[in-house]
Amino acid sequence: MTMDLIRTVCLMLCAFTVNSIANELKDRALKLMAETPLIDGHNDLPWQLRNKFNNQLNETNLYTLNSTHTNIPKIKAGHLSAQFWAAYVPCDTQYKDAVRQTLEQIDVIHRMCQKYPEVFTFAASSQDIEDAFKQNKTACLIGVEGGHSIDSSLGTLRLMYQLGVRYLTLTHSCNTPWVDNWLVDTDSETAVHDGLSEFGKQVVFEMNRIGMLVDLAHVSEKVMKQVLEISKAPIIFSHSSAYSICPHKRNVPDDVLREVKNKNGIVMINFYNDYVTCQKAANLSHVADHFDHIKKVAGSSIIGFGGDYDGVPRVPDGLEDVSKYPDLVIELLRRGWTDDEIKDALGRNLLRVFREVERVRDSLNGVTPDDVPIPLKEVQNPCRTNYGYPDTQSSACTPSLYPLVLALTLLTKILV
Repeated sequence: MTMDLIRTVCLMLCAFTVNSIANELKDRALKLMAETPLIDGHNDLPWQLRNKFNNQLNETNLYTLNSTHTNIPKIKAGHLSAQFWAAYVPCDTQYKDAVRQTLEQIDVIHRMCQKYPEVFTFAASSQDIEDAFKQNKTACLIGVEGGHSIDSSLGTLRLMYQLGVRYLTLTHSCNTPWVDNWLVDTDSETAVHDGLSEFGKQVVFEMNRIGMLVDLAHVSEKVMKQVLEISKAPIIFSHSSAYSICPHKRNVPDDVLREVKNKNGIVMINFYNDYVTCQKAANLSHVADHFDHIKKVAGSSIIGFGGDYDGVPRVPDGLEDVSKYPDLVIELLRRGWTDDEIKDALGRNLLRVFREVERVRDSLNGVTPDDVPIPLKEVQNPCRTNYGYPDTQSSACTPSLYPLVLALTLLTKILV
């Protein structure tokens, strides 16, 4: 009986100790999140609003919406202080109505913030994020996901900035007329520009000039290195993970991580299972492995959160929705991360990058906007007019040309 009693007491003491440590880590995590804004780099809720409601916000309620990773109660439980909402439209809009579709996604983000002013406040600067945090509101920022959304137009890029867009992902999963996407590294798509074209470099420089963050998620490895070399401002990966942990071409290789460190940028870690474990299954611990690896290779100063919620079909066990961010912070603390390292990853790194992008913008205040258009031969297609280009005749989508193009396309398919 004595041994059984001793065993029972030991088990009780062990359970009490484990529970006490867990409570201590949770309290510590919540305290850090109360002191530092959690800034997430990428959330696709706006695309879910398009898919489910055709952007009719009157048809839904973000307090009660339960078919998404993101709603207002989950945001509050997750202590999400600032979110870059993705103004994403698919690659099949390229050369068609990508600009219109993207403007509608920018609009729905603005309207979402306006509909719930007690929760959200629109943000267009690093200071706006800090002000929102002091007001206990979630700052809403906009990132356009995919260079096809600007239709190879610097004027469109500038106007999107005026509408509040603060980052552009140079590609999604398709090449544009000026930059190659990540699929060229898988050999499932052919490289067209050997990375960035000359116009692609113009886009990067103009983003530096106006103060828009350059996002390298979704680009080829060659583009990553080219942009890191030429950009005057730090870059971001808004939702990418570590290639050495999961060798998926959407992730960031170690040599690029080190260069991101050299250029004071940030990699905001993606939670999509396929990028976390390169398998359909993953858990919270696997995501923490990416945090640990990037810290080991390049330090905690380049790490952020880029969950990709509502943009992916699978997320890890333990990170089922945006309410689960504190659990990931707890896991990092359990692994020995210091308070300062946690605060860096939560938001201080992104704020530092954002401020530097703004500083570069201000330093280029006297530089005039780039108004050299992309060469016509690089964008000419049956549904694009040519107005403004010298010695050309606009014939895009005219009754005489389009059927000819269609017939030639069909004939080619038949002959092949």
